[in-house]
Formats: sequence, C-alpha cells, structure tokens
Amino acid sequence: MKNKTVLITGSTDGIGRQTALDLANMGASVLLHGRDPDRAERILQEIKKETGNDRIEIFIADLASLKQVRKFADEVQQRYDRLDVLINNAGVYETTRKITQDGFEMTFAVNHLAPFLLTWLLLDLLRKNTNSRIINVSSVTHASAIDFENLHGEKHYSGYDAYSLSKLCNILFTYELADRLKHDGIKVNCLHPGVIGTKLLKAGWGMGGSPVTEGSKTPVYLATAPELDSVTGKYFKNRKQKKSSRISYDAETQKKLWQISEQLTGIVFEDVNE
Repeated sequence: MKNKTVLITGSTDGIGRQTALDLANMGASVLLHGRDPDRAERILQEIKKETGNDRIEIFIADLASLKQVRKFADEVQQRYDRLDVLINNAGVYETTRKITQDGFEMTFAVNHLAPFLLTWLLLDLLRKNTNSRIINVSSVTHASAIDFENLHGEKHYSGYDAYSLSKLCNILFTYELADRLKHDGIKVNCLHPGVIGTKLLKAGWGMGGSPVTEGSKTPVYLATAPELDSVTGKYFKNRKQKKSSRISYDAETQKKLWQISEQLTGIVFEDVNE
C-alpha cells in the first residue's frame, strides 16, 4: 500500500478510524474525513504518532449536506491527482426522524445519497488507476424489501427501518455501480463489518460489540487483498463472499433506486463516460 492513496469517510471514530490506522500502518497515504475539525486534528496526530506515517490528511465535511459533499470532493481533487481506494464508511443511526437542509431524511441522506454523490464526483481520480477499488460499508441488518414511497419516512418512521433501508441501498448501489464500471477497471464491493462496539451500535441497539480491530478487518481486506483484483459486485462478511438479501439482486430495483438517487443529487452518472 506504500504507493496507494485511500480516502475513508467517517474515519475519526470507530471502524473508520481503525481502518485508517491499519492502512496507515501498511504505508498508504490516508485521507481522513470527519465533521469536527478539532477531533479530526487529534486523530490525525494520533495516527501519525502510532504509525510513523506522515502521509495523512484531513478533510472536513458534513455528509448531511450535498453542498458540503461537493466541496469535500473539490478539495480532494485540488490536492490529489489520483485515488486508489475509496471507502464509503460514514454512517448514522437516527432514533427520531430528522430532515436535512436539502429536504431528505437524515439516515437516507448520509448513508446513501452522500456516498452516491461523492463516488460520482471522485470517479475521474479513481480512473487514474487501472485497478482502483470502491468499498461500501453496509450491514447484515440491511432490509429485505424497499418501499420507494417511504424513502424519507414520509408514511412511517423508525430508526431501525431507516437504517436497514439505507444499508440495503448501499448494496443495491454497489451492484449497479459494479455493472456500470465493469469496463473501467474499477472494482466495487460492499461488506458487513461485524457487530462492532461503536457509537452507532449503542445508539441503535443500546449494546456493545466486538472491538473495532475486528470491524476493520473486512474493509482492510477489500482494500488490499491482491486476490480481489478481478472481484467486483460482491458482498462480504468476515472476509468471505456472502449472499445479501434477495431483493438486492433485483436489477429493476437497482435501476429504480439509481434513477431516484440521480434525481435527488442532481447528477447523471452516464455523463462521466461521454
């Protein structure tokens, strides 16, 4: 990983921080992302000290705002001319329904729309490498059905339903994106990191879990393993390919979510191939 540049969203805490630490230890240039500048600076210094790796940078953005996602991507493009790995790790669990300034339900916006838009904005940098990787952190709790009339909790809302919906969206996005990029050399995979003792787990389930050192193993594997050079459009758990819910393989559902996501973010993925 010594000549690789990796961007990890939500990397100032939990699984994201541990993933950043692991990859920095392997010699990668690591782009940290967080919302709180003071916390991000503290984590930056901690990782540099623990790893002896000075090639760590901070990017600050609130992924609940599409405007800030765009600014985030612009800053990455200004500082870097290529990107080898993008790990869409950031996620939230909201026990009550919240609406972002863009008018979207918070969990759907942060967990799905933000990585959808950020990935599109960074595709040119990822294309600079013939074997770059996009990794989306999903969950075993992803939904087994999707109600397109309730993406923002318009009809009813529960924190668990919103979270599991967003995690299904991560998988649907992964499979559709992998198909669209199959001729570009960019590999796209998703994963369940395990039941890990993070703030999100405590907020959603009121319980602890395995240490973050366990949670980072599968994302690090997907980012680094040479045997995955030709693997794309798969779902992983415990560093092994697994089956996701039946609905996640439905091509019509993948495309419908894709079209809605394009409309909500104001972009068209096809444009990058023209």
